Amino acid sequence: MAEDHFRYDLMVENALRGVVRDALRRAAEHGLPGNHHFYLTFKTRAPGVEIPHYLVERYPEEMTIVVQFQYWNLEVEDRRFSVMLSFNDVRERLVVPFEALSGFADPSVQFGLQFQDNASSSSGDPDPEPTPPDGGGDAPADGGSGEVVSLDHFRKKK
Repeated sequence: MAEDHFRYDLMVENALRGVVRDALRRAAEHGLPGNHHFYLTFKTRAPGVEIPHYLVERYPEEMTIVVQFQYWNLEVEDRRFSVMLSFNDVRERLVVPFEALSGFADPSVQFGLQFQDNASSSSGDPDPEPTPPDGGGDAPADGGSGEVVSLDHFRKKK
């Protein structure tokens, strides 16, 4: 098999992170229409992540936040986004680089993306189930998890 010098797997993943970036930009500019809401799962210890220490202690690996009704100051840059959310009635600012994302979903339209850890792919569970934090939002009313797009079949087997 020929060596992939272009790393199409990384190009595809970067393009899909652009989908998340564009969705967040639309939400920041126009709000969330209808029943749209976002579940964003990220690695809490990834480089560039800025969250309160007590949240890192509570979620040492991954954390899922929900952008739905109670969020403030959503700002989207090319490489990261920031948002204020309420945790136990205290507003906290979170900064998350897009590279730290491991999942994105908009359950209102049953859409979801799952990202691989580019820093290390040695985790024992390739598809961990995200757990929303307290105060971060509610689960979808229909109990649906949305469609998850796995990028494994695009990846080079080692």
